[in-house]
Amino acid sequence: MTTLEFSYSINQLRSTLSPFALKLTRDRDDANDLIQDTMVKAFTNRDKFTEGTNLKAWMYTIMKNTFITNYQRMVRRATFVDTTDNLHFINSTDSKIENGAYGSFAMDDITAAIDGLDSVYQTPFMMHFRGFKYHEIAEELQIPIGTVKNRIHIARKLLKENLMVYRTMN
Repeated sequence: MTTLEFSYSINQLRSTLSPFALKLTRDRDDANDLIQDTMVKAFTNRDKFTEGTNLKAWMYTIMKNTFITNYQRMVRRATFVDTTDNLHFINSTDSKIENGAYGSFAMDDITAAIDGLDSVYQTPFMMHFRGFKYHEIAEELQIPIGTVKNRIHIARKLLKENLMVYRTMN
């Protein structure tokens, strides 16, 4: 495969990589950066690609490994080494002190928002929150699994709207 053909092939896969990148990063800008890093790595390592194998799977593997490497790098930056005699690794964010009042207010608002949901949405949402699987909720409430998923989705959407004030904080 020529360089031009390889370049064309990986560009064709860009749109299929996008949802996977978004799932990994949960942020559109970070997903675009991850896709770009993946494309660069794939192009610079094109000689390692064996023609006749699955290019899409190869690209997904590069993306996953790039994401893991970037994540590990980020964690290492947030960790520092204690140079005392104990020589422990300490995560720097554990040492900060927060005012518990904010958390208490937030929990009160979350509880009120959940209590304010119609029971049709609240019951499946709380069951899912407590760890029940969709099919278990459907059996318990004697409703179709699609209805369970829909009601949980609507409950999340309503809670997100009711708790919008917390979106800009922290």
